[in-house]
Formats: sequence, C-alpha cells, structure tokens
Amino acid sequence: MFSILLFCPSSPGQSQVLSAAQELRSIELIIVKNSKVVFFMVFVRISVSKIGYLIIDSVNLHLFSYKFHAMGLIASFGKYLLFIADVFRKPERRSVMYKLVVSEIYELGFKSLSFVVFVSLFVGAVVTLQTATNMNGSWMPRYLIGYATRDAIILEFSPTIISLLLAGKIGSNIASSIGTMRVTEQIDALEVMGVNPATYLVRPKIFALVCFNPFLISLSMFGGIIGGLVAGTLAGECTTAEFISGIQYDFTPFKAVYAIVKTLLFAFVIASISSYHGFYTEGGALEVGRSSTRAVVYSSVVIIVLNYILTQLLLN
Repeated sequence: MFSILLFCPSSPGQSQVLSAAQELRSIELIIVKNSKVVFFMVFVRISVSKIGYLIIDSVNLHLFSYKFHAMGLIASFGKYLLFIADVFRKPERRSVMYKLVVSEIYELGFKSLSFVVFVSLFVGAVVTLQTATNMNGSWMPRYLIGYATRDAIILEFSPTIISLLLAGKIGSNIASSIGTMRVTEQIDALEVMGVNPATYLVRPKIFALVCFNPFLISLSMFGGIIGGLVAGTLAGECTTAEFISGIQYDFTPFKAVYAIVKTLLFAFVIASISSYHGFYTEGGALEVGRSSTRAVVYSSVVIIVLNYILTQLLLN
C-alpha cells in the first residue's frame, strides 16, 4: 500500500495520507524496539534474581554445613573427654596392668627403634649439609654448623617430626587393632565379662607411649647429631672438633626439657586419640580403615597445634 502511494501522482490529500502512513510506520518501529528492550530487561532481571537466589541458597547451605561440622566437633570433643574419664576411672589389678604395659612397650616402642634411628641419622645429615651450604662464603665460623644442627634436632625435629611419624606408624596400629576388636565384638565380650574395655585396652597403651616415647626421642636426638657429625666430616664442611665445639656452644639445658615436655604431651595425644577412633568404630573392615585414617589425621593436627601453643608458652 505504501509503495502504491509513493508512485501515485501527488495531491494534497495523498501527501497527508503518505505522511500519516510514515508516522504510523515510525511508531511501529519504536514500539518493536521498545518491546525488545523491555523483554531483554525483564529477562535480565529474572536471570539476576535467579542467580541471586542460587547464591543465597548456596551461602545458607555452606553456613549450615559449617555450623553442623562445628557442632559435630564440639560433640566429638565432649565424647573424647568422657572416653578419657572412663579410661582412668576403674583401675585394674596392678599385676595385670604391669604385664599389659610391658607388652605394649614392646609392641609400640621397641619395634619402632630401628625406624626412629634410621630416620634421625639421615635427617641429621641433611640438616648439617644444608646448614653448611648456606654458610659457604660467609664470615661465620664453621663450628656454628654443629650449633645449628643441635638446635634444629633438639627443638623441632626429634620431638615434633618424629612424633608426627609415630602418629602415622603407631596411631594407625592402635586404631586398627582396637577397631577390629570392636567390629568383631570382642569389646562387647569384655563388657559382658565385667571388664572395663577402655581401661583394659587403652590405659596400657597410653602408659607405654608416655613412658617410652621420651627414650625414643632422646635416641632420635643422639642419632640426628651423630648423623650430622658424620655427614659434615665426610663432606669436608667442618672438622670433628669444630662440630663438637658447636654442639657445646651456648647450650641451654631447658631446651632439652622443652623437648621432653612436648614429647610427653604428644605421646598422650597419639595414644588417646587413636584409641578413641578405634574404640568407637562402627561397621566392618572398611570402617576400620577409615578409623585408622581419621586417627592419624586428627593426631597430626592436634600435635601441630599443641606444638605452637607449647612453643609460645615455654620459649617466649
């Protein structure tokens, strides 16, 4: 229709009709454009609102999960305290307890001697070589190699790193053995016989580690320093006299006391937390493995946190 009007002869009436048609066409184009803009704005608003709702729901879900885990940790800590109270509540006969402690010292302590000595020798050697490498070309005397090795071994490596390794070796052993007794109903049989299973099974392990771990850590200190001495002498970084002089230089006996205090607490943590996770194992063989994993993880985390707290309290 618009094309017919355009090619027709012009007249006043036709020009008015043509201008009116053009105005109508422009109005239609404006309406179409506005409708597209309005539709796009509505779509964007709906999309943004949906994304906002999803974000809010996700945040609420995470907050709920964090609260749930926090409550779970608090409940587990309370259950752990009750478990420890049960362990030391009902004493067994001394003769029975003595035999159990000696047996646990052999199983948990003596069988770890070779492992501790082997690791300590090589770590002491590595610490010495790294210290000597960092001192090359400096004005510092060579006897400081022995001094740095001594402090690194006594203050941190032997009490903390060896305890973390023992948490993996001994902690998994404790959790798996007690967990196996739980799933095979041997602990239930002890309860039927009138024996307190927490005292009978857990207390000897705690006493054994608390009594024997200081000896293990002291042996680790000695082995680490000997390994450093041998490595430093063979590598030509220092002489034997210089290394021994560095070991004796500015020695503070409280550093050894600090290491032993950490060792005692770490031994209690390893034995008690591993026994706790094994004692409350539920299910079958798969759950025993999971309990062993949890025992190692939680023991390691607590050891690291306690290491910081004790260092802050005792050395500062």
